[in-house]
Amino acid sequence: MTKKKRLLSGLTIGIMLIGLLGGCGSQSTDTSSEQPEETKQVFVNIGTGGTAGTYFPLGGAFSEIWNNNIKGVNATAQSTGASVANINLLKDKKVEVVIVQNDVAWYTENGEEMFKDAKYEDIRGLNTMYSEPLQLITTDPKIKTVADLKGKNVAVGAIGSGVEANARQIIAAAGMDFEKDIKAKFLSFSEASSGLKDKQVDAAFLTAGIPTAAIQDLGAQNDVHVVPVDGEIADKLLEKYKFFTKFTIPANTYKGQTEDIQTLTVKAMLAVNADLDEELAYQMVKTIYDNHDRIVAAHNVGKNITKDTGLEGMSITLHPGAEKYFKEEGLLK
Repeated sequence: MTKKKRLLSGLTIGIMLIGLLGGCGSQSTDTSSEQPEETKQVFVNIGTGGTAGTYFPLGGAFSEIWNNNIKGVNATAQSTGASVANINLLKDKKVEVVIVQNDVAWYTENGEEMFKDAKYEDIRGLNTMYSEPLQLITTDPKIKTVADLKGKNVAVGAIGSGVEANARQIIAAAGMDFEKDIKAKFLSFSEASSGLKDKQVDAAFLTAGIPTAAIQDLGAQNDVHVVPVDGEIADKLLEKYKFFTKFTIPANTYKGQTEDIQTLTVKAMLAVNADLDEELAYQMVKTIYDNHDRIVAAHNVGKNITKDTGLEGMSITLHPGAEKYFKEEGLLK
């Protein structure tokens, strides 16, 4: 082979080797075009309350926030029978998150009141949100104290409801017998309002955020009198139950209510099951507070849902994910 042919042969082999190496290189670095693994979807059903209440629009806001800010979450809010119904849905694993009163959550974990025979220790708290004061309403100006309810027709909430439990607690703290000293009427908020209008009911217990629509509706044609739950009655309740705190219903909250009224309050809160993923629980709490404006837009009570008050009235064991968040924020040691 001549020198010229040997040179051409060498060049040809070199070009072939470069081509082979180039091909190998492009094959090894082609991972950039691979599709990432699909994010696993997590379905989060939120148990709220009736569509006309406060829980439902808040649940809708939470679902929107979580869908937009937590990767893989598919959250939906569903209308339910509120606190007690929500606890049963949570126990049956039919929902992942519930909005409940903190007293009902306490009954659940401790096996009291309506959960005396259905204790559920695996309930966990995410945060508390806003006050739902105990409101004792009447259109009769002669009823000025809890003691004045003796012998009266009194709406005490639906059977087995949190309102009924609160009514029983207040009546007992006043030294009266629930079964003998009042004529209990087991009515919903709207039914109680109608009963007060028609003078079929003398007074009504309600546990709800203020202003309560049913009471405002009543006040459209009647002067509303709010009976205080204070003094010795309040002291007894505060000593016995950890979920109560003091509350002032500001003057003019309702038509005819010209003075501040002292009462007690429970708190609306978010609860989950103990087995909820810790990171997911953490993100749920964090994104709620990071999107405060959306919560306020959903309902006026949203302005009270802040991280600084997120542990006030926490009546049950805190979920580790929520605990992590509040510790990071310096709100829990």
